[in-house]
Amino acid sequence: MKQFPKNMIAKNAIKAWKLTAMIYVLVLWLLTIGVFILTYIFEWNFWYGGAAIMISLLCTYLFIFLFPNIRWRRWRYEVFEQEVYIQHGVLIVSQTLVPMVRVQHVDTKQGPILKRFNLASVTISTAATTHEIPALLEDDATDLRDRISTLARVEDNDV
Repeated sequence: MKQFPKNMIAKNAIKAWKLTAMIYVLVLWLLTIGVFILTYIFEWNFWYGGAAIMISLLCTYLFIFLFPNIRWRRWRYEVFEQEVYIQHGVLIVSQTLVPMVRVQHVDTKQGPILKRFNLASVTISTAATTHEIPALLEDDATDLRDRISTLARVEDNDV
């Protein structure tokens, strides 16, 4: 049985994910206000506006207050000599093994929200898929990228 991945992503990931969720929820609330205004203009049933408000309240709670904390607790990764083990998920937990011999390239990426919290993500690309380890501290992301790249090159030279 494979050892459980121990490494966690940065705690600031919660703040970054909450800020991202706030932006999306703001758009949802603007749409909700639009529906509520249309309810009065076209004299629709009050339930349309009420349902839109309830959905927006539920989404606000789930995506800003609940899911980022659960997502952070569930995110784990571990780099072994032969593979990268990634575990993530909120409702359904996915466990992925990425063999080093399949790794084609490794990148770090950082958008404006991650940069605000000094975070970066590592993407591991194979011929078929791309896997991401999000929200690591910038230095940790660079070190992880270099380590995976080195291990993947060593495996590639042995074949």
